Amino acid sequence: MTDLEHLIMKFEDRWWRLAGSKESAICDELDMSPTRYYQLLQQLAQREDVLATYPVQTKRLRRRMSRTPARPRVGTPNLD
Repeated sequence: MTDLEHLIMKFEDRWWRLAGSKESAICDELDMSPTRYYQLLQQLAQREDVLATYPVQTKRLRRRMSRTPARPRVGTPNLD
């Protein structure tokens, strides 16, 4: 794992303790956009070497990513 990958995993483990929004903290601490952060985080969660190094965080991320997102509602509700 690279230094940046370690930083991302460590950040994901502790971001909720930081003041302010997660997106602001991503920009300030990791110097990247939130979109790029989440792309890299998703890739990391799928790797076995990351699972071996960060088992708790990786399993939590995998569970979160395996959930089926709610389907957006299109159109207007039928009020008949």
